[in-house]
Amino acid sequence: MVKERARILVVGGGYVGMYTALRLQRRLKRELGRGEAEITVVTPDPYMTYQPFLPEAAAGAISPRHVVVPLRRVLDRCRVVIGEATAVDHAARTATVRTPATEEEGTEGIRIEYDELVLAPGSVARTLPIPGLAEHAIGFKTVEEAIGLRNHVLEQMDIASSTRDPAVRDAALTFVFVGGGYAGVEALGELEDMARYATRYYHNVRPEDMKWILVEASDRILPEVGEEMGRYTVTELRRRNIDVRLETRLDSCADRVAVLSDGSRFPTRTVVWTAGVKPHPVLAATDLPLNERGRLRCTAELSVEGVPHAWAAGDAAAVPDVTAREEGRECAPNAQHALRQARVLGDNVVHSLRGEPLETYAHKYAGSVASLGLHKGVAQIYGRKLKGYPAWFMHRTYHLSRVPTFNRKARVAAEWTLAGLFKREIVSLGSLEHPRAEFELAAGGKPSQDSPHNPKGSS
Repeated sequence: MVKERARILVVGGGYVGMYTALRLQRRLKRELGRGEAEITVVTPDPYMTYQPFLPEAAAGAISPRHVVVPLRRVLDRCRVVIGEATAVDHAARTATVRTPATEEEGTEGIRIEYDELVLAPGSVARTLPIPGLAEHAIGFKTVEEAIGLRNHVLEQMDIASSTRDPAVRDAALTFVFVGGGYAGVEALGELEDMARYATRYYHNVRPEDMKWILVEASDRILPEVGEEMGRYTVTELRRRNIDVRLETRLDSCADRVAVLSDGSRFPTRTVVWTAGVKPHPVLAATDLPLNERGRLRCTAELSVEGVPHAWAAGDAAAVPDVTAREEGRECAPNAQHALRQARVLGDNVVHSLRGEPLETYAHKYAGSVASLGLHKGVAQIYGRKLKGYPAWFMHRTYHLSRVPTFNRKARVAAEWTLAGLFKREIVSLGSLEHPRAEFELAAGGKPSQDSPHNPKGSS
């Protein structure tokens, strides 16, 4: 039994937030039933996105609704509050949350009181002050961005197929991806695969007409899979006529022209930004200790350093890696650590409430897998290197085992099976992004400023 009634607040509904809350509601089942404990989860979305599946969702291999897990169904013993935490005053044990009703009510948000705090807000895209980036680029962290990018790529192929202007055609068929990490390489690999397949249904667009460009500021891509596999990935991408530019930066994308640091200029209607992430802004709005990178200083038990009743893990936390040989090394902010940290974090919160000794988080990095498109991939697992079909198969097997709930596992497996029996879907549903645009025109009104001139597509 817990020593006293505990109100637990979990900020974030991603990997760490969802799995920690899930662990807590299982370990505190009796206490929740007796009213001795209460778990509140604050999250901007009513679902958890399994981000490793975003590239396949963008390529149409997985339905978007199967990439997300509904939190209210999974966390049925928790109170789920849809909103964004804007400030945390741990000294007063309160958090300020802006909900969808905040603007309607004309308030600054609601205040949630708590006894134990779990901070797992994740990260946001790290951007640079590059001209035109905010106006023309698209990120790749959410399922909405992934599906929007899929629609956009197919619509550019429609534009190229229907125009007689070679400049318009060239810009429509030029796709620039910035960032050579997992997100950038996997998104590029899957979408190039999809677009190449789609050209067989266009009478005047061929695979060689398209320009796919990967821009990376460092001298290697996919550092997680090792230097050798990184070099293999560059060779494999270039073999597919993908222009990989290492030690190169994006200087500007204003006026729909991508200008690179090597002097190259590419008229393009597609710039995808995947060049890293940074800690969530809410961390700076707390009274908790942060390191030089803006992450929470944590102990190996996943508590915030020097602060009682505060816990953190995942992208928001600087957790010491006790398995590393080098002193002072921290756990990498990736899904592999986040999933395992969430279990230990949930257990340690329960141990703390019951006055029991805490567990130390220790996990030796197992390796990495990355998909480069259908039947193509690279992997380095426990020092063993794989490439091609075996690596791609391992990528799918691993992530199928990690996606939450049996429901989602079964649906994803069924979709992969059907995709192997039938042809790819190459339909663009860009109008979903602006569902009222066509009705507004029909009703005699003017489309809203954020909707395109063409109600069936995106700009």
